[in-house]
Amino acid sequence: MVTSIPLRDGKSVPAVGFGVYKVDDADAETAVGIALDAGYRHVDTAEMYGNERGVGKAIRASRLDRDDVFVTTKVWNDHQGRDATLRAFDASLDRLGLHAVDLYLIHWPAAANDRYVETWRTLVELRASGRARSVGVSNFQVPHLERLIAETGEVPALNQVERHPWLPQHELMAFHAQHDIVTGAWSPLGRGRLVDDPVLTRIAEAHEVSVAQVLVRWNVQQGVVVLPKSVTPSRIRANLDVDGFVLSDDDLAAIATLESGQRTGSHPDSVS
Repeated sequence: MVTSIPLRDGKSVPAVGFGVYKVDDADAETAVGIALDAGYRHVDTAEMYGNERGVGKAIRASRLDRDDVFVTTKVWNDHQGRDATLRAFDASLDRLGLHAVDLYLIHWPAAANDRYVETWRTLVELRASGRARSVGVSNFQVPHLERLIAETGEVPALNQVERHPWLPQHELMAFHAQHDIVTGAWSPLGRGRLVDDPVLTRIAEAHEVSVAQVLVRWNVQQGVVVLPKSVTPSRIRANLDVDGFVLSDDDLAAIATLESGQRTGSHPDSVS
């Protein structure tokens, strides 16, 4: 089983989490149940995904101890600002059926609205209350992070961003390393567009694994929290099974040639 990654606040986060973006509430309950049974101990959801209730139901049905499941959720752009964020957080806890979450994130900077610094201060308050055990951000670029740190003196524990071989996020990764911020990777399979890549296929065949497993391993091997998503039971299980092989220096060099800067999701500057 893959290990956990330490956060700057003394907590730790499982290196492989189960993502549920674009999974409806009922399907999320089923898929998260399968994932927890397979050994996942980190589930990543969000207010905007509309499936927090299903996630919470699956966690309770698993009969796992609450402290054994790391739960991440996020505040949506429309609810930034202190009062709206506090209401959104309470609503997320209610839907999840939990007294606390392990990680609470600002979903996007939504910089045009200019509320992310106030929202970040509110997340720090929630951490102090113990209801959000760790706090961080998602889709923040270096200027957003620099402003948060300069204006509040508080450094996010984690920044979750789109990351795959097309978009390895070198600048962000360097900034994160400098400031002890863990990188989280959403869309690690490039929304499925990388699974037929010939370079990755060749590496996968050499290790007798799937391309998806190579992509999960690529992130884990670099100390990145990775969030593969599937509703297919066999793929859910396989995406967690990445301990049986190690990508060589030659593998990593070959994967590095795929960098193009191509995104499969929105650019942070375009989201408001």
